[in-house]
Amino acid sequence: MTHILVTGGGGYVGSALVPRLLERGERVTVLDLFWYGEEVLEPHERLRLVRGDIRDADTVARSMAGVDAVIHLACISNDPSFELDPTLGKSINLDAFPGLVDAALSAGVDRFVYASSSSIYGVQDLPDVVEDTPPLPLTDYSRFKLDCERILLERCSGKSMASVIVRPATVCGWAPRMRFDLTVNILTLHALVNGRIRVFGGSQLRPNLHIDDMVRAYETLLDTDEALVAGEAFNVGYRNLPVADIAILVRETLGDRDIEIATEPSDDLRSYHIAATKIADRLGFLPQSTLESAVRGIRDAFERGGLESGLEESRFHNIRRMRELMGDARLDCP
Repeated sequence: MTHILVTGGGGYVGSALVPRLLERGERVTVLDLFWYGEEVLEPHERLRLVRGDIRDADTVARSMAGVDAVIHLACISNDPSFELDPTLGKSINLDAFPGLVDAALSAGVDRFVYASSSSIYGVQDLPDVVEDTPPLPLTDYSRFKLDCERILLERCSGKSMASVIVRPATVCGWAPRMRFDLTVNILTLHALVNGRIRVFGGSQLRPNLHIDDMVRAYETLLDTDEALVAGEAFNVGYRNLPVADIAILVRETLGDRDIEIATEPSDDLRSYHIAATKIADRLGFLPQSTLESAVRGIRDAFERGGLESGLEESRFHNIRRMRELMGDARLDCP
């Protein structure tokens, strides 16, 4: 049995990943401030929750004790949330990172998997944006993601801890800690609640990935022989689609409903896309879940109840929840 520390395990991806690790028989420690509540993770005899801050060295050291692998998810996610308070974003996304890596090294951790972002590539005209494509980060959020990649590789060079970098597409689909500020998810919810999808522009390409495949990718990177993953970065994605096509996909998947698509002009027509051939060729990892299944999963959860307030309630939207917490001591540096 392996002991895995998941920072940010109470977030969107973490709320799907942690139960899967427990199903595999792992021991799991989750280090999180739980801004969205602890109830997203059900109690389990092999699950330890540490309500704490990755910026606090003592909390990090305590959480690392006896850990074999780290999956580092904790961050201020996406550009709008980061820009709401850039000082806070930098303190969590960048300033805390070297101490976290050093604590893992000191604790004798075998593998450190870092959740970076495909946003480090910026806008590229290349048909295939692969791991060796020169990065062109456009914002502090993406620049700091890239900085952390370099810090991780530098600190792990010549050390026994294997470092692995993940650059995911935009994740979609239902999870216990649901997010409705992501493209597929929010278009689906608008269709379910309003019977109407608003598309701004529509030509912009977006890379997408079902949350089940995101979880499978982390499993693969934990299980694969160190020689194949140490010091490597992997794109993880499924389909690059224009936003207009995503709207059509949502409408067709929810075919039993009368859904209008309203297209409005946008000044932001930036397109992002990635190719995920490296993880397929080297590790044999291929996505198994479609975007249609992500839409159906959200529809099924909506019909079970509890998501009717998803357009307004802050717990479903990172930036709204952060606005609520502004001035709260939980946002202050320890």
